[in-house]
Formats: sequence, C-alpha cells, structure tokens
Amino acid sequence: MKIRTDILTALSLSALALPAATSARNAIVNDIAPYVYPANRPESAPEMKFMPDGLTYLAASPDYTRIVKYDVATGKEIETVFNSAKTREASISVFEDFSISPDGTKLLISLDRNMIYRRSYKAKYYVFEIKRNILKPLSKEHSYQQIPKFSPDCRSVAFVADNNIYIKKLDYDTEVAVTTNGVKNSIINGATDWTYEEEFTSVSTLAWAPDSETLSYVSFDETDVPLYNFALYQGTCNPMNQYALYPGDFSYKYPVAGERNSIVSLHSYDIETRKTKDITLTDANIEYIPRIDYASTPEQLLVTTLNRDQNRMEIYSVNPKSTVVKSLYVEESKEWISPLTYENLTITPKSVIINSSRSGYSHLYEYSLAGAQLRQITSGDYDVKECYGVDKLGSVYYQSTVSGPLNRVVSKIDVKGKVTDLSSTSMFATAQFTPGCGSLILTESDINTPPAYKLLSNTGKKIRDLGNNSDYRSRYANLPEKKFVTANSDGNLLNGYLILPPGFKETQKYPVIMWQYSGPGSQEVLNRWALDWGYYAAREGYIVACFDGRGTGSRGREFETCVYRNLGYYETIDQINVAKYMASLPYVNPERIGICGWSYGGYETLMAISVPGNPYKAAVAIAPVTDWRYYDTVYAERYMLTPRANEDGYNASAPLLKTRNVDCDLLIMCGTADDNVHIANTMEYVSHLQADGVLCDMLMFPNMNHSINGCDARAVVYGKMVDYFKKNL
Repeated sequence: MKIRTDILTALSLSALALPAATSARNAIVNDIAPYVYPANRPESAPEMKFMPDGLTYLAASPDYTRIVKYDVATGKEIETVFNSAKTREASISVFEDFSISPDGTKLLISLDRNMIYRRSYKAKYYVFEIKRNILKPLSKEHSYQQIPKFSPDCRSVAFVADNNIYIKKLDYDTEVAVTTNGVKNSIINGATDWTYEEEFTSVSTLAWAPDSETLSYVSFDETDVPLYNFALYQGTCNPMNQYALYPGDFSYKYPVAGERNSIVSLHSYDIETRKTKDITLTDANIEYIPRIDYASTPEQLLVTTLNRDQNRMEIYSVNPKSTVVKSLYVEESKEWISPLTYENLTITPKSVIINSSRSGYSHLYEYSLAGAQLRQITSGDYDVKECYGVDKLGSVYYQSTVSGPLNRVVSKIDVKGKVTDLSSTSMFATAQFTPGCGSLILTESDINTPPAYKLLSNTGKKIRDLGNNSDYRSRYANLPEKKFVTANSDGNLLNGYLILPPGFKETQKYPVIMWQYSGPGSQEVLNRWALDWGYYAAREGYIVACFDGRGTGSRGREFETCVYRNLGYYETIDQINVAKYMASLPYVNPERIGICGWSYGGYETLMAISVPGNPYKAAVAIAPVTDWRYYDTVYAERYMLTPRANEDGYNASAPLLKTRNVDCDLLIMCGTADDNVHIANTMEYVSHLQADGVLCDMLMFPNMNHSINGCDARAVVYGKMVDYFKKNL
C-alpha cells in the first residue's frame, strides 16, 4: 500500500515558473507547484542499461530514435546499435523503452505503452537483431503484449496477451500458444492479478529454464473473486470523450479482507513436445505463490509460497519435468513474514541468499540448493534492506542501516566476513550493479544535498562522476531549514524532522502542520533529499513536523511488529504524544496544530482526530482507508488477519466507527478512479459523519488514481491542503 507516483506521464515544467495559461488558477496552486511533483524532481542518474559483459551499456538518444552503445568506464560513445530511420523489414518513428537479450545480440523495443495498474502495462513490442539490423513485430497475432521475456538461448520470447501465454520462436518467425483458457476477470496465465501486483510487487510469473527447454508459470483463477466497479467520467486530464454524456465504469477483481483470493496453480510447459504439466505443491494451506525462479539447473525451480495469514513461508525445490516437489526452506513467525524475505531472494550458481528477520533484525543467510544453511552473512543490531548480488569471488553486496535507521549504506562483505563500505556512512545511498557486480552506479544524498551519482569499481574506487544536480540545487537556494529531532512517546524515542520558517525565532509562536505516513515498515524520516510541499508551507510561516511512530521500519522487528492485529493503536498514541510534545515547545502555538497524511497517512490522520481530547485544530486526509474491511486481502490480513479471526481488532482500528468523536475541521481528498484505496472508503466515512451530525469538507479528483499526479494535480492537492490549514488552523 503506497502512494503511486509512477504510472501517469509527467508534464514538463520549469522548476520555478509555470506557463502563462495557468495565471487564472488560484495563486497558491501556482506558488506551490515548483515544490511538488513533477517540478520538484531532481535529475536522475544517466540511463545505463548494461550489456552482459558489464563493460558496456546502452542508452536511448534524447529523442528516442536511436540506441547507442557506450563504454562503462569512460562514458565514450562506441556505436549506434539501433537507428529507427535505418532498420530493415519493419520501421518505427520513435520508441519508449527497450531491454537487452541475455547474450546482448537482440533488443526488445516497445512503444505505445498503456498502463493497466500500478506497475503493469501492455505495449507494442518489436524484436531487433543488432548485427542484421532487422526489426520485426514481436507478434503478428496480437497488437499489444505484456511482460515479454527472452529465453536464455535468446531464440524465443515468451509473452502474455489477453491473459494467455505465447512463445515467439525467433528462428522460424512463428508463434505458439502455451495456454488458451485465459479470460478477462476469470483466468490469468503468466501475468499476475491486481493483488499480487500491488502487494507482492509482481507483474510476471514467467520463468525460463536455464536450458531454454521449459517455461514455468503460475495461473490465477480469479473467477470467484468479487468484482469491483467504479465510475469513469469524461474529465479534463486525458479526457475520455466517450463518457461525455453518460459515465462509464471500470470493473476488475479485488478481494477485500476476508473474501476469496485468486486460486493459484503452478505449471511447466515443454517447448519441444508442447505439453503442459500441472505441478502439485504438498501443503494444502498454501494461499500465495509470490515468486518462482530457476536455480542453476533446469531440474530445479524454486517456488516461494505463503499461507493466508502470511506467517509461514516455504520455499520448494521443484523439478518441472518430473513434477517432483521437495521442501527447501521454511520460515515461520508469530507475526507476519517480512516482505523482504520473499521479495529479495538472491539465487547464486550454488546457493540461495535469504533476507530473514529471525534474529530481530533483517540479515542475510546463505543456503545450499539442497536446503542446508551454509553461513550467516551479516549480523548486528541493524537491518539489511536489500541484497544486490554476488560477484565471482563470492563477495555479497548489500544496503543496510548499519550507521543508523536514517541512513543507508552500500557495503560488500567477502567470503571471510570482511566488510567494505562502498558509500558514505552518513548519507542515504543506493546502488545499481553491472552484471557480475564488477562495478556500480552509486547514488548518494542527504537532508541538505540533492542526489549525486558516480561510477565505482566494486572495491569502492571512483571511476567517474555521473552528475550532482548542481543546477537543480541552485534553483532551490535558500530553502527553509530542515533538521532532525527526537521525541519521547511512552518511553519510545521517535525519530522526526522539522522544517522551520525562514527567520525562525524561538521567541515567536508558530502553527504546526504534522505530516506522517505511519504504515508498517514505512519510513518518512530519512537522511535523504526530499524536496516537497513542506518547504512551501514553512515559507508561509508554518513549522512542518514529521515523526515515525511505532510500527515503522528500520528500528528492528519488535518496534515494527508491535502493531500486529491492532493497526492504528500505537500509531495514534505516538502521533498524539508527539503533537503534545510539539505543543509544549516555547515556539509553538498549542492552539494551532494540524495533522495530515496520504493513504495510510490519511488513515492515521482520521484515527488521530477520532481520539477524544486530541490536540488537533484541523486535519487533511488524502485517499484514506476508513475500515480495513474495505482493503485488499494481502495487505489487510498480513497485519490484521481476517475480519472473522480478529473482529475486535478490525472494529478498534476503523475510523469509520469513531466519527462521532471528530471535533476539528476536516478536509478529505481522493481520486474517483482510485483502484487501490477505493473512493467507497471516503463515501462511507462521510456518510457516518453525516449521521453523527459532524461536518467536513471534500475535494474529489475525477478519474484520478491513488497518486492523483496527472495534469499538475499534485499542485492542486497540496495547494488545497495548505490553503485549508491557512483558513482553519
């Protein structure tokens, strides 16, 4: 459950000025726009899609008509490998994206992307042979395709179209149907359903065997999953003129807490015989298959499974040809299994590395492909957040909180246990490694420094700088001060930050806007660059405060899982205690404290203002969950179990059942086409407010999803929020 910022095309904006056509808009919308998405985005690292050798990379030309090969070490151009004006057989004018075959001889080139949900999309794909300069459509039968994947020998491409799997045999320019039973809102083959995409970050289950002779996949039978519908309007942001007079609707399968999930099944397809085998896993309690991937041999498919309560994970070793199934690894927990454990599996030629929180912190453990533990790779009172990979000498590369929960450090540990930090230990660092982990692109930023990018060897030696956002930073000179602070809540020291108004004086009384997200495992308080609406609000005379309460991440397992079965309880205690702490400060006006948040943060906003005697004068909730019974099975049940198993917990955690206690000014905003947190959450909540005689304000965004980020909508969202606090705080 996260705010979606990645599925709508961003508009091109100057960081400090908007087109003249916007002059008629509310002044605050114009003024806040440079601080919010998309104008607030720093430049990203140069696009570098590494070739298999790890020594060269490909990048699109600025006009997306060419693909050029460069030397990794020097950045010098080597050659143009694709030119849309010079291809043989087929031709295109411009493209949108591309991927590289495992051997580097071919490209998959895509255009005309159509988003489906948060991550999934369909597009028109073409296969390009670099040496022969031949461009061909991936499919002659299907105009659009999903999740295409080269076979390891690069002679075939598997893809999904209309819920069925197909294989394009490139040598013969033929197309074979692997499945034929795919039906919208019923059977999905190879791709994933909405819930897997949203909560397991997975859009594909296609897995090629290393010898390219078998394709394994998962099928989803969502026939009995309840159908969800919401209205679509003409609108003005990417208008749908077909709904000018009569609204349309969007229908898809969405299982709310306690309802039926898709029934998943595992299959393998033999390329030569064209026969499909059904693979039966041994545990009848398996509810989810979040990941499948081959080990180093075609006889070993690793299948990761979860029970419905998500407190038992089992990895199976499956022979797709014989269908023999063996248990490889089991992890159980009194609470939920951390998603890191099944989303960050790293498979090496002889082992699998698992990120487990069994010790109370997330650490890396290596197991043989027979299931025996070989070693614990990392240890200590900190969390490993990501495993990047392993080099040919066995050194493991990872990101962790070893220098504190606010920072991220990229490190390597060799087979003898020697740790080398490849990044600063006092910043927020991420990395992208070349194949084989020979070198990496390191990104570093901190609270006052926009991201800088550099290319390093895997020993940490700088090869060259790739950019530091100096021009971007100069456009935002003299920003209000942002600093880290801590506050005590029931004996728990909570990390927070404050953004202070320019010319801040401790002898002056300031109003406070408290921002938070508060969801399990999340973090808002981080030592990284995060320019957003808060800087604008500080310029307008507000102190903007944010604190990560209990349940948030990178503070160890106990701190995070204390919210189990009782979402909103400790989070609310902490937010109210922090608000009272802020009210006690000599430079805060205790009568002018507001709270706001988006998604889970909107939920927690409503929870906090539902406590009698709370210190808030005004609140803004954006796209809030109002009862976990309305949210999807995977997320809600991970933390709450089902409503039947935890009725008291669901009742206690529902703002919907606490509306009579709301006694501050309240604004709710949401998109009408939010496929994640449905508008029904808001409608039902407002209905309860009305029944209790409680007033609120609302702002709807027609046809907008959970992100509300198309057509400059973020400026309207945050402009309205700050304006609301100006009028009511």
